[in-house]
Amino acid sequence: MRLDKFLKVSRIIKRRTVAKEFAEHERVLVNGRVAKPSTEVKKGDRITVQIGNRTTVYEVLDVKENVAASEAKNLYRIID
Repeated sequence: MRLDKFLKVSRIIKRRTVAKEFAEHERVLVNGRVAKPSTEVKKGDRITVQIGNRTTVYEVLDVKENVAASEAKNLYRIID
């Protein structure tokens, strides 16, 4: 699944266009590397998101195309 879509489906970032902008401005890393919006995300990847001066690291637990809002938190685990 594309990075920008995963960030939206998992509700880490609320809109796909915003997720795309974050990636384009190098505020998203996948496994320690700067990621493009089209970067493929898979189970086990670590996604680092910098929002303002706060940086959060997520581990991808599952990748699904569609998920209910109540189930979105099951797609990732916050590491830091």
